Amino acid sequence: MEHIHITTVNKKEQYLEVYHQLRTILDGEKDIIARMATICGAIKEAFNFYWIGFYRVDGDELVVGPYIGTLACLRIKKGKGVCGTAWKNEQTIIVKNVDEFPGHIACSSESKSEIVVPVFKDNQIIAVLDIDSTEYNTFDEIDKEGLERIVTLV
Repeated sequence: MEHIHITTVNKKEQYLEVYHQLRTILDGEKDIIARMATICGAIKEAFNFYWIGFYRVDGDELVVGPYIGTLACLRIKKGKGVCGTAWKNEQTIIVKNVDEFPGHIACSSESKSEIVVPVFKDNQIIAVLDIDSTEYNTFDEIDKEGLERIVTLV
């Protein structure tokens, strides 16, 4: 397994490097779980966020998929919490302070900010990428753009 090597301190360039390295690493891999797990590992290695994981669409719920971090909620209903809301609205959600998000599902009290990025395949959401930070105001438009690019590799 290759390691993700980041040579820049610029966050936008960091995301591009991770994307290009993942494209190479994932080339030819057809298993979606392997792809998701590798993406989680690469993001963890590059950015060291608190919790990084995928929730996969399973009927009217999201079910936890590959992740790195503390124990997670196993299932989330459509429209519930940040993940279910991103799925329902079909768009990335950035939460600067999870305590201020109506209906936030607190899987861990350590989580202070969050970003959830829908994963589309054939114009349908098949999963969401959920990333939590132990700091407030961690995520911004650069994270959104970088992660939206990375999830196209699922």
